[in-house]
Amino acid sequence: MQLKLFILPVKNVAAAEAEMNAFLRSHRVLAVKKEFVSDGENSFWTFCVEYLESVPGVIGATSLSGRPKVDYKEVLKPEAFEVFSRLREWRKGVAEKEGVPVYTVFTNEQMAEMVRKRVASKAQLNQIEGVGEARVEKYGAAVLERMIFNPVPA
Repeated sequence: MQLKLFILPVKNVAAAEAEMNAFLRSHRVLAVKKEFVSDGENSFWTFCVEYLESVPGVIGATSLSGRPKVDYKEVLKPEAFEVFSRLREWRKGVAEKEGVPVYTVFTNEQMAEMVRKRVASKAQLNQIEGVGEARVEKYGAAVLERMIFNPVPA
């Protein structure tokens, strides 16, 4: 985890604001703490941004959540991406059937982590960050059915 401090003056904010927005678009932000310092014409905002360094496979654009988009085809090994794609197709069908956004079933990040860790049990599935017991009970069996890794031909 890294920290970056931004100071945005109340007057002539455009340049500092552009710098901060460019930074936020290009990094995985974990948290932002802000404070307003009142000093008449010299008043300013301070922002302390906690972030992760860029990782390979991260695309410059951001998702609706504001997080950088990840190209999982670049990040995952071919056999893992095949399983990830299978999970993504299954998730799309479940979301349509339930009338909910796909990310409420599982996020791409959660599914990629399942594939990376090659989860093989509901207990392992429950250890994925953000995956609680309710989702494990509701979707666990279906996820585990799709966690079949086929070797990639040489």
